[in-house]
Amino acid sequence: MDLRRFYQVSAVVLVAQVVVGLAGVLQVPQGTEVPIHWGPDGQPNGFASPIVAFYLMPLITLGIVGLFAAIPRIEPRRAHLEASAGSFQTLAIGVVLFFGALQLVIVAAGVGRLQLDINTLVGVGTGALFIVIGRAMRNVRSNFMFGVRTPWTLTSELSWRKTHEVVSWLFAALGAALMAISVVAPEWLVWVVTAGVVVLLVVAFGYSYLVWRDDPNRTTGLANDAPESQRAKPPDMP
Repeated sequence: MDLRRFYQVSAVVLVAQVVVGLAGVLQVPQGTEVPIHWGPDGQPNGFASPIVAFYLMPLITLGIVGLFAAIPRIEPRRAHLEASAGSFQTLAIGVVLFFGALQLVIVAAGVGRLQLDINTLVGVGTGALFIVIGRAMRNVRSNFMFGVRTPWTLTSELSWRKTHEVVSWLFAALGAALMAISVVAPEWLVWVVTAGVVVLLVVAFGYSYLVWRDDPNRTTGLANDAPESQRAKPPDMP
């Protein structure tokens, strides 16, 4: 799978994160702790040294890049993932950009230059990421690493396709809702995220089963991807 664009974007984001982190460290007086966690009310409730606070995001981003680089190598349905390369790369770039933006927010808050409520910023960013995820999931082929992986989507191409069509719209709708609530009522952000994720899970599991149940080409196990009519029968025992 050609992930050159993802690697290029990731390199730029990582360099920017390190530079921004260094600039933040130089601006904070020695011995001062800076916020690294905020409560639902937007007030900081966790602190750490500038080194930890400003270089945690680059380390997380580096780990994410390594994860996305490894997935194509360990995916059992590699041909399907290869066919979904555009969606996979879109998601990977979206996640890396999200953590790059998160680094800017954390450093700005740490040096006292954050002008907006942090929950508003993080909520808007999370909503945008959900919209990207929804777009990326729309055309992805069945695989074990990326998408809605239920026992029914993994054993029915029809269930996989129809479930992802529905869930992609739900992700986009939840993303738009998060962006809106983050601006008008950020104190409700946690509740909207929780409710939205619960709805997504219920719909994904329930709908994928209903489609699988009515699919004549479904299979009954994850190890064999062929339809039941095409699977080899075991030899007769003597």
